Amino acid sequence: MAADSAEQFCVAEERSGHCAVVDGNFLYVWGGYVSIEENEVYLPNDELWIYEMDSGLWTMHLMEGELPTSMSGSCGASINGKLYIFGGFDDKGYSNRLYYVNLRTKNGTYRWKKITNFKGQPPTPRDKLSCWVYKDRLIYFGGYGCRKHNELSDCFDVHDAFWEGQIFWGWHNDVHVFDTTTQTWSQPAIRGGDPPQPRAAHTCAVLGNKGYIFGGRVLQTRMNDLHCLNLDTWTWSGRINISGEKPKDRSWHTLTPIGDDRLFLFGGLSSDNVPLSDGWIHSVTTNGWKQLTHLPKSRPRLWHTACLGKEGEVMVFGGSKDDLHFMDTGHCSDLLIFQTQPYSLLRLCLDCIGKNAALLENQIPCLPSKLLQQVLKKITFWAAVNHRQEKKAETERQSQLNST
Repeated sequence: MAADSAEQFCVAEERSGHCAVVDGNFLYVWGGYVSIEENEVYLPNDELWIYEMDSGLWTMHLMEGELPTSMSGSCGASINGKLYIFGGFDDKGYSNRLYYVNLRTKNGTYRWKKITNFKGQPPTPRDKLSCWVYKDRLIYFGGYGCRKHNELSDCFDVHDAFWEGQIFWGWHNDVHVFDTTTQTWSQPAIRGGDPPQPRAAHTCAVLGNKGYIFGGRVLQTRMNDLHCLNLDTWTWSGRINISGEKPKDRSWHTLTPIGDDRLFLFGGLSSDNVPLSDGWIHSVTTNGWKQLTHLPKSRPRLWHTACLGKEGEVMVFGGSKDDLHFMDTGHCSDLLIFQTQPYSLLRLCLDCIGKNAALLENQIPCLPSKLLQQVLKKITFWAAVNHRQEKKAETERQSQLNST
């Protein structure tokens, strides 16, 4: 294949602990880290990788403005075409800074802005927290970070302390709200119910006016409990009693809303430090989990991201296939796409044409112009898929030859 084609079919760099959001037809990826010769190296803070769903192509754009530091463990979320980044960990420690960038730029320039003229009090510095997006508000829960002695409270489990400066590290279970319309931080008064244990590396998802939490880690314990917070009344459900089988304890997993009443759980790291490749769907209507049996067992992921595509597919990007605590070398750059509901008839037809473009090359130019544009993108999509599969197979062949 020509060199320009290889460049066209490039993919975003491998990484873990990054941020990813979907807006329109695009998946946006920022930040995270990789391991180079046993060192954690944060990825450039001025690079935004964009994946176009229709064509399957990645592009990298350099960013400008008030750049966040290069970090891992930040919490990313999008509201009205803006990507917000809060918290994270860098070479200097934990962050409680909030930044945003307009993804719907008119001139192709992506410019970060640090939010400094806010009202109210932001959360204490932390990473590995999660976020619900509801009514133009970012609602943050949990995370691991540091507090001063005068900031200690019931919402914080102490892990370690540096007594000389009276700095404490540990896990949180507090709730903080940032209203993007008024630029105001607030901490809602919880009006009832038992809150989840403090935790980090958990996951959050919104269905209706309910914010769900699953799993995560505190001290040496990983959990598989499910909770929800009513985002209108600020009442906790307590631990939700599940009927039937349920996923095992884990951290560094993802939970993605699919449809009006279902949540898709994928991957993570188990209590016995095994990277997981299992997928589960939780139905709010039946209050039960169902394990998906058709997923490949050879593609575990942890500290990855998962975003919902425009046709109900869950797009998992990056993460690690190894236990990051003991062998931090298995960072990934491939995009796993899980179809959670039947595709539309148009999508199936476009895929069929795209896969069989060589057979249909005489008929394709006769299509109406609007349909032709969609078909051409699908042809590119399947060309990219084939190129990446061939490149991966060649890499695996070389690896086997080298090992023998």
